[in-house]
Amino acid sequence: MTHFSRLISALIGAAVLATPVLAQDIADRIYTGGPILTMSDHAPRAQAVAVKNGHILAVGSLSDVRPHWGDSTQTYDLAGRTLLPGFVDSHGHAVMGGLQALSANLLAAPDGNVSDIASLLDTLRGWTADHQATVDATNLIVGFGYDQSQLAELRHPTRADLDQVSADIPIIIVHQSGHFGAANSAALALAGITADSENPPGGIIRFDDTGLPNGVLEENAFFIVLGALLDGLGEEGFKSFARAGVDLWASFGYTTAQEGRATPQVAAIVDMVAAETPLPIDVVVYADVLVDREFVAQNHGHEYQNRVRIGGAKLTIDGSPQGFTALRDRPYYDPVGDYAAGYRGYASATMQQVTDAIDWAFANNVQILTHANGEGASDMLIAAVDAATLSHGVADRRPVLIHGQFLRPDQVDSYKRLGVFPSLFPMHTFYWGDWHRDHTVGPENADNISPTGWLRQRDMIFGTHHDAPVAFPDSMRVLSATVTRRTRSGDILGPHQRVDAMTALKAMTIWPAWQHFEEGSKGSLEPGKLADFVILSDDPTAVDPEILANLKVLATIKEDKVVFDALKRDE
Repeated sequence: MTHFSRLISALIGAAVLATPVLAQDIADRIYTGGPILTMSDHAPRAQAVAVKNGHILAVGSLSDVRPHWGDSTQTYDLAGRTLLPGFVDSHGHAVMGGLQALSANLLAAPDGNVSDIASLLDTLRGWTADHQATVDATNLIVGFGYDQSQLAELRHPTRADLDQVSADIPIIIVHQSGHFGAANSAALALAGITADSENPPGGIIRFDDTGLPNGVLEENAFFIVLGALLDGLGEEGFKSFARAGVDLWASFGYTTAQEGRATPQVAAIVDMVAAETPLPIDVVVYADVLVDREFVAQNHGHEYQNRVRIGGAKLTIDGSPQGFTALRDRPYYDPVGDYAAGYRGYASATMQQVTDAIDWAFANNVQILTHANGEGASDMLIAAVDAATLSHGVADRRPVLIHGQFLRPDQVDSYKRLGVFPSLFPMHTFYWGDWHRDHTVGPENADNISPTGWLRQRDMIFGTHHDAPVAFPDSMRVLSATVTRRTRSGDILGPHQRVDAMTALKAMTIWPAWQHFEEGSKGSLEPGKLADFVILSDDPTAVDPEILANLKVLATIKEDKVVFDALKRDE
């Protein structure tokens, strides 16, 4: 016990001598000794939190927690560090995040070292040499995170490029957006992609001048090939992805993770992992509504089993804004690549599919999350939600807009009117803000990507996300991007869309807890809620906003149990 802990014990214990307490009111642990941000508007800050049986007993001043001190109570000394509610993942892909953790890192700076095709190929070669046993066991080389907008050549790697690493072992590399990929000759052959292959609905296979597939795959074409290749990893391979992904989320302070687009098979893998070894944090799974609605209807609910539950359904309308596959309502500003004049992107689902999916979700009281990046995709979603509301009436369904990168003010108004919860992606301002300004939407409209300012002007609550593995589930990068809107080059996109640090923290805690129908048990530090905490190196509301991305997650605590401890790992 530190000197500070002894002092706190003495201060609290002295008052308890004069205050009889019931055994059931004695805390297991009291957290104190640093700033405590509760995310509760009634009392935003506190000096101490008392916890028993994984739940919060009391929050407030030292005098407020004194009645809960007993001989068996332990003190958690924050030592000047900051305690907050554990972060709630507004949108991510925990299983595919495990793929990111277990594959070659093809990200650009600051998260990786790839800057051109040559460095990408060198990274793949180095990873292969370091993981030869894995490559031999799986007969597969996987890389994650390349981004043509950050490569000197400003193009996707091709089959010919990847064949320089290996023409015999299948290679698949995943674009940072998760909506594109590139495959070598062996991978294309294994997936059955030939000169005679036709584009699947909602996807494109790119061909070279000779009529052969050049290895670059868009949207559903990429998903089909990736699925075919990963199927060879088997059940144990996917289990390792799930374990690695959940651990990665916990290391960034998330006590609730999301798998935001699963097949029934992936959902079953998460269930198996949770049954075999207790998960450190909760995982909410949303199953693809265009794959198996019956699975969603039979399994969705609000109760966890082994820290896993099926939260509802996921619908995907369009693709990636930085990859020019998001469906816009106007032409792209200056797209890089072979695009026809007036190109606006395309939908990966038909209007009929969107209408049917939303109507089914409303009719069956299933929460549905919808990926809609471009204005054209939002027009489709708004029309479908309008029609479903007219047919089935207003109810507490909490449909969610995922991403909403490019929105018009009238669309924000429609989402408010329809009760759609926006889960936005402010990290785009950092990773692709310069690209959006120069190529996707132009300088004027780039100021309004991820329009958190517009939402607050309308008194709307919202979530912010990382969409990992599109980006690392780096909570402090999410926070920084939401507050500062700094791009990689240092530009500020849309100063009027910035929000303060406390608002940005609510978008990572209490508001996404509401999104998940869990505001009664998570998202703020209040009596009766779960003792889900994150400890940061400093108070995000008290530091210069420009250094928010440099704050560190030092500990993640799930129901009063430490599930990640950076300080111990550094010892």
